[in-house]
Parts: sequence; C-alpha cells; structure tokens
Amino acid sequence: MTLTGNMLIGGQAITGSREAIRAINPATDEALEPAYAGGSAEHVEQACALAWAALDQYREITLAARADFLECIAEEIEDLGDELIDRAVAETGLPRPRIQGERGRTCQQLRTFARTVRAGEWLDVRVDNAQPQRQPLPRADLRQRQIPLGPVAVFGASNFPLAFSVAGGDTASALAAGCPVIVKAHSAHPGTSELVGRAVANAVKKCDLPEGVFSLLFGSGREVGIALVCDPRIKAVGFTGSRSGGVALSKAAQSRSEPIPVYAEMSSINPVYLFPEALSQRGDALAQGFVASLTQGAGQFCTNPGLLIARQGPALERFIDSAAELIRRSPAQTMLTPGIFSAYQTATGLLAENPRAQVVASGLPGEGPNQCRAQLFVTQAQDFLADQRLQGEMFGAASLIVQCASDAEILQVTEHLEGQLTATLHLDESDLPNARALLPTLERKAGRLLVNGWPTGVEVCDAMVHGGPFPATSDSRTTSVGTAAILRFLRPVCYQDFPESLLPAALKQANPLLLRRLLDGQREA
Repeated sequence: MTLTGNMLIGGQAITGSREAIRAINPATDEALEPAYAGGSAEHVEQACALAWAALDQYREITLAARADFLECIAEEIEDLGDELIDRAVAETGLPRPRIQGERGRTCQQLRTFARTVRAGEWLDVRVDNAQPQRQPLPRADLRQRQIPLGPVAVFGASNFPLAFSVAGGDTASALAAGCPVIVKAHSAHPGTSELVGRAVANAVKKCDLPEGVFSLLFGSGREVGIALVCDPRIKAVGFTGSRSGGVALSKAAQSRSEPIPVYAEMSSINPVYLFPEALSQRGDALAQGFVASLTQGAGQFCTNPGLLIARQGPALERFIDSAAELIRRSPAQTMLTPGIFSAYQTATGLLAENPRAQVVASGLPGEGPNQCRAQLFVTQAQDFLADQRLQGEMFGAASLIVQCASDAEILQVTEHLEGQLTATLHLDESDLPNARALLPTLERKAGRLLVNGWPTGVEVCDAMVHGGPFPATSDSRTTSVGTAAILRFLRPVCYQDFPESLLPAALKQANPLLLRRLLDGQREA
C-alpha cells in the first residue's frame, strides 16, 4: 500500500492545507516520506459534520452488526502484514517483536470489545413495570438503557503507535459504545496512523456503515486539536499524553458553552514499596525485577516504576548496590522521538543537579542518536517531602529511591504523593500488617494495586483499571483499558410509559436481545 500523506475524512482522502509534518526515524534522525500536510478548522468542520450525520444511524445498528464491525477492523489491521510493522519500527525505533506484540494487543482489544458489545450488559437495562393499583399513587412504567454520548475526538499517543492510537483502546471503546470517532493522529508516527486509518475506513465501507463513523486528521500545532475539542458536535475526548497537553484540552472542553468530559491519561510515577521482610529475603531478585521493569522499552511506559519507597537499613543498602550494578550494565536504548529524548535528558539532568537527590548509577552511554541511559537516584524522605520537584515524572528509564526512617515516614510520603496509575507492594507474610495499614491510603492514591509484581504490562480484560486520581488521569472514575472503558462514552436515558412499538429493542417487554435486565428490582438469570 502506497502512503499518500492524506487525511481520511469520512470516505474521502484529503490533502491538508497547513504546515506539513514528517516522521523522524529516531534511530537515525532520518526524515521519512511522505509529508503529511496538516488539517485546518475547515477540515475539522467537515469531519464533525459527517460524524454528527452518522450518529443516529450508527448508534442504533444491531449489537451483532457493531461487533462484526469491530472484528472487521481487527482483520483489516492484520491484513496490512509486514508493511505496518516495518513502518511502525521505522517511525518509533521500537524493536520489531514489540510492534508485533502491540499489533496483537490492538486486535485483541477490538475483539474483546466485540464480545462485550454482543453480551449487551453495558446497556445496563433496568425495567420497573407499571403499578397502576399502587396506593397512595400509581407507578408509571419506567425503563432505562445506556446510549452513546455522541461523536468522540481521540488523540493518538506517542508511546503506543497502535494500542493507544488510531484504532487503540479509546477508539475501540468509543466505537463499541456506538460513538463515531474522529482521530487526531500523533505527529510522531503519521505513516503508521495512515495505514491503520485506512484499515478502519475499509471496515466502515465493508460493513456498509455511514462514512462519518470514522475520520483521521493530521496537524502539527494546536489548531486541529483545539478545534475538535471546541466543536459543539464533539461530546467527549480520549487522550493519552503529557500532563500539560491533557490539562490544556480539559480547560478547552470546560470553557465550552456545553462542557464535555475529557478522559485524559497523563502523568504517573507508580510508587513501588519494598517491605522489610521481602527486602531482606529476596533483595537481589527484587533488584533484578525492578531494573528489568524500569528499562523495558527504554522506560517509555506510563506504568514505569519511577519511585521506590522503603525503610532505610542494611537490606535496602544491599538492594541499592544490586540495582546500581545492573543499571551500570544496562545498554542505552533509542527513545521514541528526539523530543522525548530531549525531555528525558532535561528531567534527569535537573534531578542530578538537585542537592536533595544523589545519582546512584547511570547506564552505558549510547552510540547513536536519541539513546537514553538508565538512571537511578536516591533521596531521603524528608527531602522528598520538602521538594515537590522530586515527584516529577521522568518519562524514560529513570527512578528515584526514597529512604524512610520509619513506617510513619513511609505513610507520610505516601500521603504526599499525587494520584497514580499504579502502586506496587513487595511483601512477605510478616509484612502483611504494615501493608494492611498502608492500604487505605494507597486505595485513595492509585487505580491499580499490585502485590509482588511489577506495574509494566497492562492486561486487556474485564477487571483491568488503567486510571487513577489526578494527574494520573483527569477523571479517576474511569479506565482507559479493559471492557469498562466503554462506560466513559455512555449516558442513561429513562423511557416512561412508552408504547411497546416505540421502545428500542433493548427495552421491549419480550427482551428480544436476551439481556440480563434488572426487572422490578431483581436481576434476571
């Protein structure tokens, strides 16, 4: 398939009219063809008009048809074959197996949401039959279902060119909910985005859906993104990226005459707690697991373990020595973009210059452009509490160890933390009382709590929560991974005293969709 550099607005391939972007191969600093001219406010208008026109038809297609559409997207992505893998590797510098695995995850997400759509439980059907004889007042017939919010704007992520991008989790969950989607592709991987965008557009056509169900836009600046968020036909936003970007979009969404939700995943340092007995009994193994998690993918994961918290003492000193030796042997790795590499260098440089933190170890120097060296720092609890800068995210293979004098100081540090995607506890049996005392605070601070594992790796399943209090996400009530992600793009509607012929299929008395309803206060089998 020849890359064109065009946007996809509904069923049309359209060349942009604004400044062009080109992907950069971060392993070589080579600019890749073709150029992708940016969209304008007029292109956003066109895409939003098509999405709005498609909404009412798309949201009422059968559950089977919507599930088939999601599965068709997965098949179209797989049919791209090596062309997609080769382009994604060139645009990200990520190793080929990583991209192949991410493609599998992307297609799994789509098929998982297809299963979810067919089951229909997300409709959350509730029926309270009329009680005309009830005293002192009769009860009307009341029926509730969930309906899609409307067209959704999705912003692709830099660190996951497939799984959090054009056909990633935000797009898949919004389409599953019945919402048309307009994607603003990430400027770091426009070729990958075009290939996947064409796969989605092909699925729209094959499934005979309205063309406005999906559009793909490019843009190097703020014009396209802000125009999307501010368009009155857009009813929600999905975003994965920087804290500053997510906050800017949230402010724009809240300044509208009709504010809309922005589901932004932004910043997290994912604290890891090393409890005394676990540290004493298996400190070397913990050091190996920590460094492996820290350096995986050059540390460019939102769940990277950027903070370790433990009581000071000989066991922690042995752990630090083991981890430092592993860090010193860690090879440099190519980061996703020159911009991300520059930000990593700045963040680790500032921490190295901070008198409240000390450099423990640095990885091997790189031999090519945009290669980050792993970094390990240490600080004392009171210094951490005194300097908010020590809590900043370093997006890459860098972590800070906080040494605490007591359990009370560990709790104080924990209360001081911002919201997180994850918090991890490494413990043995005798550590359980201390862990239990810390757990209520951690539940308030993080969306996913782990025991004796490492936070990198986010399973796509029904029970997963990939979210957390601000600044981890802009709305701690939601998840961007797992089937519950569909709930972000739905709202309830109640139908009172409707004639049977006017009711949507999900609410008809005979239950033709065979849904598990809450019927007169009882959950049906």
